[in-house]
Amino acid sequence: MTDATLDPLSPAEIEALFTRADGQYLFARWGRPIVPVVFGVEDQTVSILKGAIEAVVALAGHKMAETDPELGANLMVFFIRDWSELVETPNLDRLLPDLPGIVARLQEADANQYRSFRFDEAGGIKAAFVFVRMDSQMREAAAETIALSQVVQTILLWSDTAFLGTSPLAVLQEGGPAMLKPQIADLIRAGYDPVMPVAATDPSHALRLAARLPRPS
Repeated sequence: MTDATLDPLSPAEIEALFTRADGQYLFARWGRPIVPVVFGVEDQTVSILKGAIEAVVALAGHKMAETDPELGANLMVFFIRDWSELVETPNLDRLLPDLPGIVARLQEADANQYRSFRFDEAGGIKAAFVFVRMDSQMREAAAETIALSQVVQTILLWSDTAFLGTSPLAVLQEGGPAMLKPQIADLIRAGYDPVMPVAATDPSHALRLAARLPRPS
């Protein structure tokens, strides 16, 4: 995707955003209302993150709820200083099988974020676990930027390579707030179109998404 243009995404660009490194096309959106909970930050940052969640959920035309009947909270966001903290967190291994292996891979990659999803019988997202390691790069970013970036990358099941070379956000002026790129906002809306499936594995799904994007007049 070219950051410098506001043209709608092409079917090929959309397909790339949901094609994983192993070549599999895999799309999923939330199949139930989102119920977030945040750990490891002050109340002010919790409010910023929940505000970002509310904004992106509203953009998608999806819903939030006070509680999930099966899980209580189904979007859990953890802010940590070091990946080793995950191994020390009680009961986290119930949410993340092979927790020691995951931590070892994250440490080896020097990663500063990780997302894990759970799916319902229809293939829709039923839970997501988001982990943000506050390294020097993250500490330099505004809380609003971190919050918006994480929520955008959790509202859909993007490819594991979708935003490696670019960001779903853009800064319009130096020192200004980060904004969601219009093309990504339009794609999120298209993905939550009621006539679209909650999950898809056929690349032709990208053509259906492209057909629902607004076109310049």
